[in-house]
Amino acid sequence: MRQLLNTLFVLSADNYLTLDGENVVICCDKQERARFALHTLEGIVCFTYAGASPALMGACARRGIDLVFFSPQGRFLARTVGEERGNVLLRQIQYRVADDPTQSCRYARGFILGKVYNARWALERATRDHPQRVPVEDLKRTSAQLAVALPLIEACEDPGQLLGLEGEAAQRYFDRFDALILQQREDFTFTVRSRRPPLDNINALLSFAYTMLARDCAAALTAVGLDPYVGFLHRPRPGRQSLALDLMEELRTVYADRFVLSCVNQKILTAKHLQRQESGAVWLTDEGRRAFFKAWQSKKQEQITHPFLREKLPWGLVPYAQALLLARTLRGDMDVYPPFFWK
Repeated sequence: MRQLLNTLFVLSADNYLTLDGENVVICCDKQERARFALHTLEGIVCFTYAGASPALMGACARRGIDLVFFSPQGRFLARTVGEERGNVLLRQIQYRVADDPTQSCRYARGFILGKVYNARWALERATRDHPQRVPVEDLKRTSAQLAVALPLIEACEDPGQLLGLEGEAAQRYFDRFDALILQQREDFTFTVRSRRPPLDNINALLSFAYTMLARDCAAALTAVGLDPYVGFLHRPRPGRQSLALDLMEELRTVYADRFVLSCVNQKILTAKHLQRQESGAVWLTDEGRRAFFKAWQSKKQEQITHPFLREKLPWGLVPYAQALLLARTLRGDMDVYPPFFWK
């Protein structure tokens, strides 16, 4: 396993990034605000239109540092890509699998199995940890329904039917999601998933967390030599990192959803951290993004024992571990891709 290094988040819209020796320098109005050694960073995430110097982008590409640009509102803009680091033979296998519906379905089953298993675990965990504060019978009933879906997913060989099973399971899980919000109920309630744009506070946090998780998954896939744009569950589409979306499916509940619920239930994020736009969309404020990223970085540092590898590693390396297992399976080193079944 590689060391989990830091991610630098640049939030002020007027900041410009440049290179000085082996350091990234943050400037505003031609004045230096801060500098960080490149060897301490695994990623740089910029919420700024000012951008970065070509020299810095080249340095990041050579060192394998993920440099990603978002708008100040959190919309993905661009990501630097340097010389391809993966084995071309591995990518050839990936493309062949993606073009074969039968093989694609085999990998897609693994992603969806992990997603539904972890969604069920999240509901069971709530009944165990907060039996006096959640509707235990309702959550248990939905958990049982998800348990019934698992063998159906495992045996499914039709991509269309598989998507139907995934959609039904996701709907059942989100039907109970509001019950998992235990604090700040006047400001954070969940009725339905709204995406583009998010239309309430909880959906705004979920969308932002999914964006950051997708970024981490794309970086992990690139690091092990896979193409994050060619997926097995999410079919290729121009501009969409389909394989990154595949990989994050099994991590949505235990990584992103539980993070958002913790931030709300522990009052790390409150209504003051979000703002409704004239269009009706809800976005995090600058202060809200700072609070989000601080908590996100802390989450990534938490140590867990990987359920398949049986190794201790930080949460932040879970996408990398799963990407590595996926690459090994495609190469033929493993018979079946092992989803991330959290316990």
